[in-house]
Amino acid sequence: MEFRSLLLLTLLGFLFVDGKLKHVEECQIDVEALEARLNATVEELMTQKAEVDRLRKENEDMQMRLNATEEEIDKLKQNVGNDTPKIAFSASLVNSGEIYRGPSADKTLVFKRVFSNTGSGYSQDTGIFTAPVNGLYYFSFSTYGYNTHVMGAILMKNGARQISTYDNHSDDGSDSSSNAVVLKLVAGDEVYMELWDDGRVFDNHNAHTTFSGFLLFTV
Repeated sequence: MEFRSLLLLTLLGFLFVDGKLKHVEECQIDVEALEARLNATVEELMTQKAEVDRLRKENEDMQMRLNATEEEIDKLKQNVGNDTPKIAFSASLVNSGEIYRGPSADKTLVFKRVFSNTGSGYSQDTGIFTAPVNGLYYFSFSTYGYNTHVMGAILMKNGARQISTYDNHSDDGSDSSSNAVVLKLVAGDEVYMELWDDGRVFDNHNAHTTFSGFLLFTV
């Protein structure tokens, strides 16, 4: 009887130990699986960190380039503001009253009523604009007259015709016209307005006949 009890206890002990071992093995497997997942997570985090570091470096480089570009733009703005001369004028033919100009031997139109003359390129004594600097200049003019004579005028550059307005004798009483051009000038070039042969224009305080120009940019 004691032997059988001892044998039973021994068998129960083996079963208990075997169960414990299986449990330990299962736990070991779980631990290894968990460790593998942890290692994979760590690797993923390291990869993400490397990508974040790369993006941060790219962002810093882009910010440096942006700052450099903004500084260059500021310098260009300062240079444009400091180096580009301000040249512009606008004038009409008569200061007060009214005037019929032409026909005459001296066909140069002298615009006496000066609205603006920044840069002092225009002379109200001669009617001539003299370019202070090399550049591209914009010029415009308008003419007004009656049908008794040819109405219009010619924009001249250093004695050569550039553009014009023209209207022959007509039955409509009066005519007006305008024109504009961009000219490349060098310092000292002269631009002015001339009448046509047998031409006449009219002006009064309403400023029908005008001459204007300004510097677009230097070249």
